[in-house]
Amino acid sequence: MADQAAVNDDLDSIVPVGPPYQTPKGVHDILPADHEYYTYIKKVIRHRLRQAGFRRISTPIFEFTDVFQRTLGETTDVVSKEMYTFQDRKGRSLTLRPEGTAGVVRSYIQNNMQALAQPVQLYYIEPFFRYDRPQKGRYRQFWQVGVEVIGESDPALDAQVIQLALIVLKDLGIDQLFSLQLNSIGTPESRKKYVAALQDYYFGKERHLCELCQGRLQTNPLRLLDCKEEDCVTLAKLAPSFSEYLDDESKEFHADLKEFLDELGIKYVENPKLVRGLDYYAKTVFEFWDTSAGAQNAIGGGGRYDGLVELMGGPSTPAVGFAMGIERIIANMKRAKVRVPHKDEVHVFVAQLGKEAKKKCLPLIMKMREHGIKTIGALGKGSMGAQLKIADKFGAPWTVIMGLTEVREGVAIIRNMSVGTQEKVKFEDVLEKLITLIGKKNLDTYHPGELLYG
Repeated sequence: MADQAAVNDDLDSIVPVGPPYQTPKGVHDILPADHEYYTYIKKVIRHRLRQAGFRRISTPIFEFTDVFQRTLGETTDVVSKEMYTFQDRKGRSLTLRPEGTAGVVRSYIQNNMQALAQPVQLYYIEPFFRYDRPQKGRYRQFWQVGVEVIGESDPALDAQVIQLALIVLKDLGIDQLFSLQLNSIGTPESRKKYVAALQDYYFGKERHLCELCQGRLQTNPLRLLDCKEEDCVTLAKLAPSFSEYLDDESKEFHADLKEFLDELGIKYVENPKLVRGLDYYAKTVFEFWDTSAGAQNAIGGGGRYDGLVELMGGPSTPAVGFAMGIERIIANMKRAKVRVPHKDEVHVFVAQLGKEAKKKCLPLIMKMREHGIKTIGALGKGSMGAQLKIADKFGAPWTVIMGLTEVREGVAIIRNMSVGTQEKVKFEDVLEKLITLIGKKNLDTYHPGELLYG
């Protein structure tokens, strides 16, 4: 991995020594406030994909390196510069997964999923790893949601996959921030002809390309079309169009896809320069571009990969899918000022003074939690005033107060924290009183059996 280290040497030259410790560059903690977004996004995704008959899959965080080298293409940026690759104790080369499709296809073949009803519809919500230059919305460890439909070739499936992505973005309140960019890159045979035409077009223009694209001209010419450097963008605008080299089958497939999208009322931008950065794509490719920043802030994309299963040793099997970055989704939800619902508020704080009061409070706290009352308390040895300040910080609307006097009298004080009023309640009636005050519809309850069916 020395070549990868060299590429990003400017980012990693400073190594912190000793405490206070910090995260490595390019990774970040997901703090509770952001977990509210992750939880909500996962809930939306699971709901929509279950409606469409998808089932969840999780593949290992690392695979044999060849799974990615063979499928993504050795000349792609991901494989040549961005993979976290290491050897195990037996000298076998392993790689932290940089994307999801290759691992899912490997699992499809290994687990004989071709024997299931086709197409097999799978989705994942997982972390991935790329040794990339950290910047806004781009991390070295990042989360993606991905959808794979394996076992059928039909432009109606491509349309449904695109529609699912748009529905999720709409549910999350950010669909208006993005435009659907659409293209067809044809079959591998037609793509070879187009690559040759591109190389002819760029012949003699090499000095106008950025340093990275000068290397891509021989190894991965399609990536010249989506470079963001100004001179490369100008040259790409005048480059030959993919549509001139498409085979008849791909043209018909693409025309049918657009008809289906029109029928669904889905707007799209035909983008003949759109290519995906991985070698396994064929025919349909699409991305969701930021309407204000273009491809720079694309939130995700996908396409068809009909030859990938066969490339990995399985039978000839068509497939289509997409993936979206969850960190980028969250950034755009915040940008759109989308607030997510959450259930992390505290209902009751229990304040106590003395060991005997704490002994009475502990079983009460457990009973309250079992009945859906979110409860914190019976902790520390602070004064009652100090404990009430803590209750305020947690934002608890109700506080149960017990001291030595309350223990002797067999009562507890229930305090309304918003108005400062309070009343004494018999200890055995505290639970029912709180359920009434909080309201049954607000309790966080479930029956254990729901774990089987939820």
